[in-house]
Amino acid sequence: MPHVQELIDLLGLESIGVNRFRGHCQDLGFTNLFGGQVLGQSLSAASQTLPEGEWTPHSLHAYFLRPGNVVDPIEFEVDCVRDGRSFAMRQITASQKGKAILTMMCSFQHPEEGFEHQDKMPDVKGPDGVLSQLELSRMFKDHFPEGVRDIYTADKPIEMRDVNPINIFAPEKREAKKFVWMKADAPLSNDPIEHACVLTYASDFNLIGTSLLPHGVSFYQKGMQVASIDHAIWFHRPIKVDEWLLYVLDSPSAFANRGFCRGQLYNQQGDLIASVAQEGLIRQIKKSEK
Repeated sequence: MPHVQELIDLLGLESIGVNRFRGHCQDLGFTNLFGGQVLGQSLSAASQTLPEGEWTPHSLHAYFLRPGNVVDPIEFEVDCVRDGRSFAMRQITASQKGKAILTMMCSFQHPEEGFEHQDKMPDVKGPDGVLSQLELSRMFKDHFPEGVRDIYTADKPIEMRDVNPINIFAPEKREAKKFVWMKADAPLSNDPIEHACVLTYASDFNLIGTSLLPHGVSFYQKGMQVASIDHAIWFHRPIKVDEWLLYVLDSPSAFANRGFCRGQLYNQQGDLIASVAQEGLIRQIKKSEK
């Protein structure tokens, strides 16, 4: 089975009542549950409550309230805030052990035609010949603790290729910009919601790390406390996650242990398909504070 199919199954959820769903967790070797998983599952939950008709998400805005764990199931409760002729709004609360870990507002739209313009896609090296993040992890596998080594070097549902990667064990200071190609490891169905959920999951990778680049540190170094605080996506155009997408990332500001990051996603034809914004905790704990 392709690994992206396992991801789709993870995002699919089980119905446990009216507008209520249950999802399981995936251990990616992080200290806490990966935020992109909860984002993708929340979008999946919301999409399962839509009225009849052709709907696609056009934006979502989420806050991470508490760290999730990779053991307990997650319950999703969806409030059908509004069903209009052009737009439908949903509010989703994700909880573990009875406590909310995320709240999200998500809006869907019927397809429409109108004015169009977009930023031009940056001229960067294509994905061919660029080492994947997985290949790099396997090259440095001996640097990972034994307890998470197999997780970090296992096959992934989304292949990611950083045009100019850093050494996460000994990063140097550089400009807060990053270019990452990404693609699912196998074809998906033609369901636009499926592609949107997978993209939402993948959009949480690489963002916070971009805000650390000017400071010469990485999430993997000792004393770093790194976590997503909030996350927003605007879906502009049709998405095909099983084709190469360029994730253009930058971080215009960091202050008060918070790094603000932005992302734009382009397909290989140069179409801007989605924009992302996130603020994350980037706290370096000094020895005296431990």
